[in-house]
Amino acid sequence: MPRLFDILLLLLLSPIWVPLLLVTALLVRINLGAPIIFHQQRPGKNEHIFSLLKFRSMTNARNAQGNLLPDEDRLTRFGKFLRSSSLDELPSLLNLLKGDIRLVGPRPLLTEYLPLYSSEQKRRHEVAPGITGWAQVNGRNAISWDEKFALDIYYVENRSLWLDLKILVMTLAKLLSRSDINADGYATMPRFTGSKNRDA
Repeated sequence: MPRLFDILLLLLLSPIWVPLLLVTALLVRINLGAPIIFHQQRPGKNEHIFSLLKFRSMTNARNAQGNLLPDEDRLTRFGKFLRSSSLDELPSLLNLLKGDIRLVGPRPLLTEYLPLYSSEQKRRHEVAPGITGWAQVNGRNAISWDEKFALDIYYVENRSLWLDLKILVMTLAKLLSRSDINADGYATMPRFTGSKNRDA
């Protein structure tokens, strides 16, 4: 899908997402305080590092040693709502306008995962990352890392305008059903620690 299509669709839908972004920002400020926006370094196409923008969904609660508590302990009811509705992703639309990401593509993951990928898994960086993707509409956080990466590679090898449109329609259905938000026992998913199929 051409980047021009992404921009045109975003502009067409701006009467919906711009007010929603502003209202959500206000609710985040009221419920979680400042900062409203969460910045995190993520790898994009060809592993180019950029700063991904999301609405904050967790508190800054720390233990006696000053270390942040686990995600599950810092995620509030409001934060869970943000994630289940995907409203926390709204600021990523600004990344799209900047050209960091596309509407559709493999989700940009943590930079610390880069050394852990197999050569096959690294292929997910051959294309620009996306706000939604083939893995997100086929299990999202309820599938294993190996399954998720296999779906990412499928997208890399089979990407087309038709597949992108299909993913966008499936994404809307997923948002309405709020399914596959997290793996059992986790706020989202367990951290990736390497694949059993990683190169020797």
